[in-house]
Amino acid sequence: MSLFPNDDILPKEIESWKSFADTLPAEDRKTFTKMLNDCYKYAKAINAKAQPFPNEPVIMALLFSQHKMIESLEGQISKPKINILKSLDQSLNKNSQL
Repeated sequence: MSLFPNDDILPKEIESWKSFADTLPAEDRKTFTKMLNDCYKYAKAINAKAQPFPNEPVIMALLFSQHKMIESLEGQISKPKINILKSLDQSLNKNSQL
């Protein structure tokens, strides 16, 4: 249950990070802004957190988003390895039968 059920606290929290973002190099600023905007995926959960200052849930949403991205990238990396290993194994089996 939220302390402020009618407030959308995420835009306020994102705005509070503006001065931090403004000090970053342009490329980093773009990435940081995208990362913060990705928190809108979790706005309902952030607003439901029973705290008037949502730093903790915003950071948790950011970490969760990054974790999902890392898992996705790990999956993409491991697929080619598996295919390469299967191909290598098949080649070795063919060669051993000769």
